[in-house]
Amino acid sequence: MSANTCRSETLWLGIVLAALAGPADASRLYVSNEDGQSVTVLDADSAAVIETIAIGKRPRGLKLTADGSRLYVAVSGLPKCPPSVPDEECAKLERDLKADGIAVVDTATHKVVQVLHAGSDPEQFALSRDGKRLFVANEDAATMSVVDVASGAIVERVPVGREPEGVAVTPDGRWVLITNESDNSVSIIDTGTLKIVKSVQVGKRPRDVAFTPDGRTAYVTGEFDASVYRMSVPQGAAVERVIELRKEARPMGILLDSSRNRLYVSTGRGGSVAIIDSASHKLLAEVPAGTRPWGIALSQDGRWLYTANGPSDDISVIDTSTLRAVRHIRVGRSPWGVAVGPEPPASRRERSGEAESSGTQPAATVRLGLSFPIALRHLPGRVGVAEDPAAFAGEARVSGVGAGLHELVVAQAIGDAIDGT
Repeated sequence: MSANTCRSETLWLGIVLAALAGPADASRLYVSNEDGQSVTVLDADSAAVIETIAIGKRPRGLKLTADGSRLYVAVSGLPKCPPSVPDEECAKLERDLKADGIAVVDTATHKVVQVLHAGSDPEQFALSRDGKRLFVANEDAATMSVVDVASGAIVERVPVGREPEGVAVTPDGRWVLITNESDNSVSIIDTGTLKIVKSVQVGKRPRDVAFTPDGRTAYVTGEFDASVYRMSVPQGAAVERVIELRKEARPMGILLDSSRNRLYVSTGRGGSVAIIDSASHKLLAEVPAGTRPWGIALSQDGRWLYTANGPSDDISVIDTSTLRAVRHIRVGRSPWGVAVGPEPPASRRERSGEAESSGTQPAATVRLGLSFPIALRHLPGRVGVAEDPAAFAGEARVSGVGAGLHELVVAQAIGDAIDGT
């Protein structure tokens, strides 16, 4: 038996066994389009646009509930005013105070069901770990509004630094950190007392925060000094610059993938994502993304990184195994933020019901030590993978093309695959 034949049989059998192990839930991507006043909803597996939701003025920060049933989106009636425009000129622009709030979207119907009052000019926010409260940065008011989701009431307004931006809650839910751009500081707030316990100077124009799994360490991006900092929580002591990127970089969003010991940092006008080893703090790579990547999100399995690229009206899909951008997907005007999570519970139930009635399994995404994901559909069936679609010409119906654009999935009789393909 040749080496190629052996490899083929192993691959086919591995896929069949993975299929029999059970399906995985589908995922959704949500992208806020700041100038488009909309949110684009995409199927994360196929990259197909499912819906474009009219959401309100200047949608930016967005968060998805753990079960995928609700999407929260910050909307603002304050006109866009970049840092290059003087404050006195910005103050002359007409604003719509009634447009400020947090829009609540039912992800099953794609309808805005409520707009929560959340103080003026909300930009970024975080959900409490129990999902009952929102912690909202009010950039123009130098406050953090605490919103009760059930009642829609603001239960507290906490004074913080000037131009609060990034908001993040520790994994245990005990602390919330706010980055204050103009004060070059980070405020540490007790989520129980809603009092500031510490304010710490961190870099130049701090933008975003990521935590280690134990919540004791926070990483903070510094936009104007092209740096990433590390600080302890809640002490705030021993602030350390762990890396300085190239001078063109403008560190914005940051994520920590602890399973791979990696930090992912979008560099804004630097046009890339910096991948940093979180143990050694060495730069592993810079991956070119779209124009001015800002918001970033990581798939649940850590395989795919998504960036929202404002001026190019698209999102980039980065393969974290190969460290290459494999796809650019057009969305709305000036995409700002991106969130990824499970499809709505109602969609999962509907998909499960259809599978039971037809005797087939829902689609699954599995990994078999390969360099790409494999979508398994229309089972029972024989499933194969080839780099060239012609390899299966006339043999079976194509059921999907993977996100890497170099794999093909087909299905036929499952018994043939098990008996020896």
